Amino acid sequence: MASLGYTQELRRSLNVLGNISMGFAVVSPVVALYAVSMIGTMIAGPAWVWALPVVLAGQCLVVNVYSELTSQWPLAGGPYQWGRRLIGPSFGWLSGWVWQFAVMFGNTTVAYLASPWVFALIGVTPSPGAMVAVSMAIVLLCALVNAYGIGFLKWFVSAGIAGEAIASVLVGLSLLLFFRKHPFSLFTHTFGAEALSGGSVPLAFLTVLAVAGWAFIGFDACVSTAEETKDAGRQVPRAMWWALLSVGAVVILNAVAVAVSYPDTATAVAGKDIDPVTTAVVTSFGSWSDKPFVLVVLVSFLACAMASQGGAARGLYSLARDDVFPFSRQVRKVNGRQAPIGGLIASTLVSGGALLLGMNATAIGSLIAFGTAATFVPFFLVAAAALVARLRGTWVPGGHIRQGRKGTVLNVIAVAWTGFEVTNVCWPRAVLAPPGAPWYQIWAAPLGVAVVLGAGAAYLMARRPQEKIRAAAPEGAPERTAAAAASQPE
Repeated sequence: MASLGYTQELRRSLNVLGNISMGFAVVSPVVALYAVSMIGTMIAGPAWVWALPVVLAGQCLVVNVYSELTSQWPLAGGPYQWGRRLIGPSFGWLSGWVWQFAVMFGNTTVAYLASPWVFALIGVTPSPGAMVAVSMAIVLLCALVNAYGIGFLKWFVSAGIAGEAIASVLVGLSLLLFFRKHPFSLFTHTFGAEALSGGSVPLAFLTVLAVAGWAFIGFDACVSTAEETKDAGRQVPRAMWWALLSVGAVVILNAVAVAVSYPDTATAVAGKDIDPVTTAVVTSFGSWSDKPFVLVVLVSFLACAMASQGGAARGLYSLARDDVFPFSRQVRKVNGRQAPIGGLIASTLVSGGALLLGMNATAIGSLIAFGTAATFVPFFLVAAAALVARLRGTWVPGGHIRQGRKGTVLNVIAVAWTGFEVTNVCWPRAVLAPPGAPWYQIWAAPLGVAVVLGAGAAYLMARRPQEKIRAAAPEGAPERTAAAAASQPE
């Protein structure tokens, strides 16, 4: 930390398994599957599962770039810290700004989508107000766990993902081996689902690629806890790979298993079943499995929410300690348990406040659409910054991971992939909005990204935080020489 210009304030107690658990919880195979399976089936039929390995491969390119960067600069608030060193203060600050709002509104989405499972567990049909109230309670619970310190958070998250991983693998394998109702040739058929995309299978697949993107985000939570991970320069890159690949394998396994064990594929394609995953499980295992399965799903959502909220708090802390975020003096505070309490309170207020949109289905739907799009924008900005710095010769990877020319080639492909996915996710599609949705919900993704970028640009011009970053002359500034970068200590 000293070599990177900072004092160690957070408790460095995580080993590589603890760091992996943070990434695994945020990506979360159960949350990922529920986020994409119903919509994917409606848009492209059973053939939608082919989008999963494509997106997983694309996200591996992103992890490859992130690995080189976090190996050299293992700091919380990765997009901000890396961008300012690769390109400059203004670019880095704006990257961090967008990433922060993407994560905070992502927390809102996870908490809101978790609340129906609470009611399903107790057998009650919720009202919009009740869903918002329970979602608020989830956000506050996650804040309390985070406030107690990284050790307590790790315990909760690890327990949750252990149950999730075991249940996911066992259920997936059981469905695939013992309850299969359809041949694997099922995945060559769309059952006419492309009708929602004007009858075009390619357009349907492009839409599914956008939807499937939600399944493989969150691995950057490993970076958020880098300052609390032992030997972070080596272990955080490993943790990101383990988190993404393990979740990817479980998601693909369960997506295939649910499809071949689902009793009536045409019903799912027609959108008549809003929960095909639970239907497949309960139909196969029997009614006794309903409540236990609901409990597993709820625990998965809670672990995801806890880890994600912790990541948001640490990102805010990273910005605030450089005095470049609103209310930095308060946001940068660390409590007696060495948890970033200021960032935690700020992220809880933003995420919780956004839950009020849940009183209106259109509003919360727009927020969810924006959150998905905004998550991919920082991926693109980080990959592009790394490539520009490489080509300029102002950055030669100087951490434990140095890939040379191969790294440059993979970086080019990562920029192409993330640029494509940002465009694809932001593209306004009526098929992804409820029937009769207003125009602004259809355009929620590009409008939301434009608003956040515009607000960030306005803050840059009005408050000029980039001048504080530049005046601080941090180690790793973009004007350093390539030789200095190559010799950068851990």
